[in-house]
Amino acid sequence: MKTSIIVQNLKCGGCANTITTKLSEIENISDINIDVDKNKVSFNYLNKTDPFAVENKLKTLGYPSIEDENTIVSKAKSLMSCATGKLSK
Repeated sequence: MKTSIIVQNLKCGGCANTITTKLSEIENISDINIDVDKNKVSFNYLNKTDPFAVENKLKTLGYPSIEDENTIVSKAKSLMSCATGKLSK
């Protein structure tokens, strides 16, 4: 099955690289696509609980969904994730 999550703090290819790398580590998640312009993370999953695992991982990386609060901590985490993504390209 395929779904998408609209996230906050997604700004560039560095962010997208980190998100793709980290989501690829989650079991049952595949075909990850990041649309920076639309702040959208799309992916395929197998079990109905898999999207929750993705949403939680995104939140820990600093990219909370639009339904979640975007705290200063989330913003700081996203800056670190972005920098990591830029360096690992």
